[in-house]
Amino acid sequence: MENKTKNACDGCSQYSAKGLKKLGVNTENIDFVVALAGNPNTGKSTVFNALTGLRQHTGNWPGKTVTRAEGAFEYGTKKYKLVDLPGTYSLLSTSQDEEVARNFILFGKPDVTVIIVDACRLERNLNLVLQILEITDKAVLCLNLMDEAKRRNIHIDERTLARDLGIPVVPTSARFNEGIPELIKTISEVANGSIICKPHRIKNVPDNINKAVQKLSVEIEKQFPTIPNSRWIAFRLLEGDSHIINALKTGELV
Repeated sequence: MENKTKNACDGCSQYSAKGLKKLGVNTENIDFVVALAGNPNTGKSTVFNALTGLRQHTGNWPGKTVTRAEGAFEYGTKKYKLVDLPGTYSLLSTSQDEEVARNFILFGKPDVTVIIVDACRLERNLNLVLQILEITDKAVLCLNLMDEAKRRNIHIDERTLARDLGIPVVPTSARFNEGIPELIKTISEVANGSIICKPHRIKNVPDNINKAVQKLSVEIEKQFPTIPNSRWIAFRLLEGDSHIINALKTGELV
């Protein structure tokens, strides 16, 4: 009888994912780095706390006044460092928050970027999602605040969204721990290569711009072979993005 009760509750929201160990601030001997990105007020800190067991943010990014939070968790046999990026609406670097978030995803090269969106404001949040997918090939969309969406009778076709974006989509209500076990499992599968992402990228580019981007991308790869997305950098250089220009000149790493 006891065994049946335990098994029946394995999937209940108050239980953590099987194999999850929250490591708090212990980020030693890490196998994978995971970035948490998203608009402000999407529940990003709640997801961070659910994975790490932490309850507060401490410290600043080097040389910045922007708050940073790092923690870790263990899942299976691997350890994951979680970096909570500043909440931002864009990666076009018009503020320190945007610059920190963008540079970490681009130059910090996290193994997985989890993009947390508000299920009630999905259309507005997708602007940042699409910008991040231009930078990285490994991402997971965390469709958070699903409890609020259900309360407002908002229905989202998660499978179609995943197909269109080319990345896994995991619905969650982080404050109730709902969907967190599935999120952890998906992060692990993307990190270890079990899930291959094929993120949506801008395709309708005029021929003259596309040729310029391709030519510039080749040169960027020659000079900076470890940069993950020369195409995106080429777009930013053609737009005269001074932050990217300076980052390339100085070899800045966040």
